[in-house]
Amino acid sequence: MAEPIDQLDPTTAAHPGPALSVVAPCYNEEEVLPEFHRRVSAACRAVVASYEIVLVDDGSTDATWSVLSRIAKDDPCVVAVKLSRNHGQALALAAGLSVCRGERVLVIDADLQDPPELLPELLARMDRGADVVYGQRRRRAGENPLKVWAAAVFYRVLNRLSDTPVPVDTGDFRLISRRVCDVLLAMPERHRFTRGMVSWMGFRQEPLLFDRAPRFAGRTKWPFRRRRRLARDALIACSTWPPKLAYLLGLSVTLAGSVLALTALLAWALGRPVPGAVGILGGVALLGGVQLLVLGVLGEYLGRIYEQSRGRPLFIIEAIQGGRAQPGAVRE
Repeated sequence: MAEPIDQLDPTTAAHPGPALSVVAPCYNEEEVLPEFHRRVSAACRAVVASYEIVLVDDGSTDATWSVLSRIAKDDPCVVAVKLSRNHGQALALAAGLSVCRGERVLVIDADLQDPPELLPELLARMDRGADVVYGQRRRRAGENPLKVWAAAVFYRVLNRLSDTPVPVDTGDFRLISRRVCDVLLAMPERHRFTRGMVSWMGFRQEPLLFDRAPRFAGRTKWPFRRRRRLARDALIACSTWPPKLAYLLGLSVTLAGSVLALTALLAWALGRPVPGAVGILGGVALLGGVQLLVLGVLGEYLGRIYEQSRGRPLFIIEAIQGGRAQPGAVRE
């Protein structure tokens, strides 16, 4: 029977763990996983004496879990985690972080667009005192120019509105220390924007510029619909500006309506023709639209508060196979 697991137990620190954990969410990545495992294992063996690779199957509909199970059976350094359903990339990452035990944690996607061969440089920068070393994309090969432009605009707009700046042109590819991992797990947000949450923590954070490669195989798991949802989650998670903007918009329309009403009243007083029904209907429609927009923004926040208040676990782990995972290291 599946058991819910939602955050790390504080006693985890007492458990000895490997020097490095690699955590990668996987969704329909059966074609990529053998090569991903080969490259990540080679990168880890070259720089650390002990490591684990935590691969999280986020409710895949292909043979991803079969591939992960086989890899975990053949390699004792691999921990295969299966979620009960598709929870989304951010919560799959949280599940992997709750299982991993490394002193340092490399967060990486399984599509091999972020090169695991950068691990030595990431570790070297952390050796010099950084708590977070995040990959910052210099170029993005094989991607639609429109999508690259939209992402660039998004990050810059987000930083103008955000309460805490988020580094531009970044993803979740980063190396974090154990204490950053523990703080991240202690944050109970259901709609998680991981890179924004890490930025909010503070600590010493450094960028590492790199060129992003095309996908090794398969199709992108980030269609426009998911990107739009990510942008919405990022804006709501990192900023209190949406309600403020709704208020300012409502105030602007109210002022404009007042001016129009005064103009009509003045025209009537002077005996001039008063604007007809078309103008009135247009004003009413505009005012109604703004009211619905404001209610929609407030409803988004209230809906998230309601979801958070229910207290359900962020994710449900159905199975863990292989590796040196210790069930006592997580709280049920």
